[in-house]
Amino acid sequence: MTEQAILARLMAQAEARGGELVTLRALVEEASEAGAARALGALGLDDPRARRDMDELRALLSAWRDAKRSAGRAVVAWIARLLCALLLVGLAVRFRLVAGLVG
Repeated sequence: MTEQAILARLMAQAEARGGELVTLRALVEEASEAGAARALGALGLDDPRARRDMDELRALLSAWRDAKRSAGRAVVAWIARLLCALLLVGLAVRFRLVAGLVG
């Protein structure tokens, strides 16, 4: 059973026992906000600078991913160039275009 289904079931039970639905919803909303604030506090994200810090962290992570992608592409490009160069040297040796390499 999902958390939402459990919450809906509990709300229905409380309403059946005389609790007003509006009051119950307000209680759940306040409890949710308090829990979220406590979780953010535990992570150290409850100060006014937290939004800016998270934005900076996202920007750094994005830059890191871009750098990794660029480095990977550069490595692949260098390997491709090396293989092409080795192929050309092999063809030159095979067709005896390079003097002194083959005895």
